[in-house]
Amino acid sequence: MSNMQTLRFYVTPSHNCSYLPDQKAKTLFVDPQMRISTDSYSQLSELGFRRSGGHIYRPHCEGCNACQSIRIPVELFKPSKSQKRILNKNRDIQVIRKFPIMDHEYFDLYKSYIDQRHADGDMYPPTPEQFHQFLVEGSIDSWFYEFRDTDKKLIAVAVTDHLHQDMSALYTFYDPAEEHRSLGTFAILWQISEARRRGMNYLYLGYWVKACRKMNYKTAFRPLEMLIDGHWTHYRQE
Repeated sequence: MSNMQTLRFYVTPSHNCSYLPDQKAKTLFVDPQMRISTDSYSQLSELGFRRSGGHIYRPHCEGCNACQSIRIPVELFKPSKSQKRILNKNRDIQVIRKFPIMDHEYFDLYKSYIDQRHADGDMYPPTPEQFHQFLVEGSIDSWFYEFRDTDKKLIAVAVTDHLHQDMSALYTFYDPAEEHRSLGTFAILWQISEARRRGMNYLYLGYWVKACRKMNYKTAFRPLEMLIDGHWTHYRQE
């Protein structure tokens, strides 16, 4: 099992940026052949790294710092009026924790979500192999949180990593027909509550890019901390 002193890192060649059009990007990866301990993964998260399947990475672009790592201090978080309405709207939902696996129920929901919400993204078209590589492979202490309605129908899945003292919200996919529930926001609110219940310090939300409209929802959770020049600072909306 590798520790922080023995980790190896690689930088990718320039590639098209996933967030900003007409921009090139580079990514710093931890060697995917190395077994990463929860301790090392927790430290890497503190340094702004993120997990996608079997890859732990961080943007490494020359002359650009648009991708900002963000996290929520769960003990300080207070839901807004609109977030309270979303919590009330979803009081009927039951949440069940499951070990990450590839099965038809999960994939059918994932496919519907990608097809209808992200057909313009790099995860389209979704395949079972892609689902497995993205959400099942590489898990250290990772869980699928199932969100089911009163009829036991699966309407959302939040994929979450448990670190030593924090949680990391990796990805949420949900039934587009249930859009009125605001399930993406509800999943984050639920994970904040779960992290607080477990005595965790932070819920990591990955990266925020100011110029990327699809990421605007992340700044609705307050207070929010942002990693700037190696230091976590409170985000203040301009």
